[in-house]
Amino acid sequence: MCFDQGSSPPILAGDRPIATSGKLVLESGDGTRIAAFEATPEGDATSTALVLPDVRGLHPYYEELTCRFAQHGVRALAIDWFGRTAGSSGGRAEDFGYQEHMERVAYDQVGADVSAAVAHLRATGSEAIYTIGFCFGGKVSFLPATFGLDLAGVIGLHAGLGPRNDVPPPVDHATDFRSPVLGLFGGADPSIPPEAIAEFDRALSAAGVEHRFVSFPGAPHSFFDRKFTEFAEQNVAAWTEVLAFVSGQERVAA
Repeated sequence: MCFDQGSSPPILAGDRPIATSGKLVLESGDGTRIAAFEATPEGDATSTALVLPDVRGLHPYYEELTCRFAQHGVRALAIDWFGRTAGSSGGRAEDFGYQEHMERVAYDQVGADVSAAVAHLRATGSEAIYTIGFCFGGKVSFLPATFGLDLAGVIGLHAGLGPRNDVPPPVDHATDFRSPVLGLFGGADPSIPPEAIAEFDRALSAAGVEHRFVSFPGAPHSFFDRKFTEFAEQNVAAWTEVLAFVSGQERVAA
């Protein structure tokens, strides 16, 4: 598992008021209704973040994260994975059996849901759209760079790089990437070996894909959490990387 019900995104204070925030329901390409949560800043947004959650789906961590983005002038939309098996209501009890639902998530469904969310954002005014995901969602967040969605960039935090269900390892599709990539990893995360990160790095470089990978020494899996006060410095650094990337400030040639 990635974040638990008591987790919260680390705070890097923003000064923009939030204009709107709340739940909504989107329709995927196969007609499935999927839960989502959106936050928008007052005034024009600098860019848009499509937030892709870990194996727990849409839970409070990601709802709060959209609001943190809005406080930095970034429109943000978080979506759920489980519309086909758990409905579109979104809010779930702490004992929600996410694993049984996660086992039934298929790659074509993930692609349809991400594409529907991007279509919603474009239809409602967003231009520069970035995906950002965590754990399982981090791997999924890399792959839309291959979907032909004209994304401004893709971001993965402690992103799994191996296979899960039928979702392929991102390295297998490195030559198909058409968006810049930012990957942020915990240096003490046993679930993501340095060798896997290095392999993905080499594949993107060979494909000429603009990318930046940062590994934070000593940080574990899911370090991007307010309760990990011992990793406050790494969390500030990670937030800074993300905000610079979605504002177009951070670009590193492959």
